[in-house]
Amino acid sequence: MGFLNWFGKKQKETLDSGLAKTKESVFGKIARAVAGKSKVDDEVLDNLEEVLVTSDVGVDTTLKIIEKIEARVARDKYVDTAELNGILRDEIANLLTENNTDDTEGFQLPADHKPYVILVVGVNGVGKTTTIGKLAYQFKQAGKKVYLGAADTFRAAAVEQLCIWGERVGVPVVKQQMGSDPASVAYDTVSSAIANDADVVLIDTAGRLHNKVGLMNELTKIRNVVRKHIDTAPDEVLLVLDGSTGQNAFEQARQFTAATEVTAMAITKLDGTAKGGVVIGISDQFKIPVKYIGLGEGMEDLQAFNRREFVNSLFGE
Repeated sequence: MGFLNWFGKKQKETLDSGLAKTKESVFGKIARAVAGKSKVDDEVLDNLEEVLVTSDVGVDTTLKIIEKIEARVARDKYVDTAELNGILRDEIANLLTENNTDDTEGFQLPADHKPYVILVVGVNGVGKTTTIGKLAYQFKQAGKKVYLGAADTFRAAAVEQLCIWGERVGVPVVKQQMGSDPASVAYDTVSSAIANDADVVLIDTAGRLHNKVGLMNELTKIRNVVRKHIDTAPDEVLLVLDGSTGQNAFEQARQFTAATEVTAMAITKLDGTAKGGVVIGISDQFKIPVKYIGLGEGMEDLQAFNRREFVNSLFGE
């Protein structure tokens, strides 16, 4: 087996095992929802609605999916309950396509400029710094020169954790004293990255959300100082969410999208939860592409999100 085939197989195995709890939960609930029924009728649709809501897909997104299935049932007159999984798979894949979620081809970057600057945001505890470390690893594996910026200067643990990841992956970390101005760290990081011909910069930011205005001002200041180096920076504002928190992840997404312009999302900790449906709902509600998903503790367990592979893994090929 060639390396690419082996790697693709390994990724699929990780995806399947990472979504196993969600798949088991959803399928179990669907089986109960259609028990004793051969035809998709109003009762089955009501039960299915409850299944999706309790699987953390979210109420609004669930209603959208149910409406599409109702239209299909009305058109085809008779829809067998055995077809339900296939119909759900198609509708969810279509939904993800509508929501600007493009399949991310590995860990590639635009070739037209460098360094590519990624500002990483998210509350403390969602796996933000760990995600940065894993992204650094994946970009380095893809042959990219990576710089990390420790701009979460209010928590010694955050700076220390990022430095540990930097050592583990073998990439430089730019940092300052505790309590330093985060924008100053971001400025120094981009400056060092340019001087050393780096391909990508990942900047960790403070994970506080008790003051939306303060957060907005801080992120705006970081944007402004990195633009002194690169007019278009940051190229990406990546919001990291903990998938295992279900509906709480929706609220975090709501808060951060109100505070700053989020351009992509990484949803972590999907391997230990049955709440994987949150990926579908958040993508639909915020119209922001899910770019990465976290499926385990290992450095290689952060995967580029592929909507069709995700849906196939969730509902079967």
